[in-house]
Amino acid sequence: MKKAEIVEVIPSKKIVVGEKDAPVTLMMFGDYESQACAKAHKAVKELLEVFPQEVKFIFRHFPLLKIHQKAHKAAEASLAAAQEGKFWEMHNELFANRNRLGTISLKEHARAVGVKSKKILDELINSYYGVYVQDDLREGIALGIRDVPAIFINGAPFTGEPTTKNLTIMIQSLLGRTSVTKSTKRAA
Repeated sequence: MKKAEIVEVIPSKKIVVGEKDAPVTLMMFGDYESQACAKAHKAVKELLEVFPQEVKFIFRHFPLLKIHQKAHKAAEASLAAAQEGKFWEMHNELFANRNRLGTISLKEHARAVGVKSKKILDELINSYYGVYVQDDLREGIALGIRDVPAIFINGAPFTGEPTTKNLTIMIQSLLGRTSVTKSTKRAA
């Protein structure tokens, strides 16, 4: 009899994009079908370019199931990709293709970003990562989240519109800076 192999799954709260020791943690609860989340995602990408050493990003899943039926599976697909170190690539791919998130399309997106697992379709069909998405949903509900994107900076809710400008002002304030220039960006 073959011995069962125990595989530890990396949950989304442990997937960090950017410097793990960065002084600013930006956490976003979001939904891959949401247009507002796609816009916030663009702002986050720009922030990570401007503050590569100062900001780390954690994405938590909060699919709005009543209006976005494919967002839960998309969240599962991002977790599947994360197991191979491809979370950020898949995260970008899902937002870029937020209108093509059916199960077969998710498999294609995974291949496009370099996910090698031949089990991804089975994992999606059987909701292998579904419990981890549900964990994020439960935590978001406990935090009082009702809509997405919901952004927290160093644990505090960010209540402004999540634009690059607004988030930059908040991060500069936390870092004790008054402005960021291209030379600051290069020096980082």
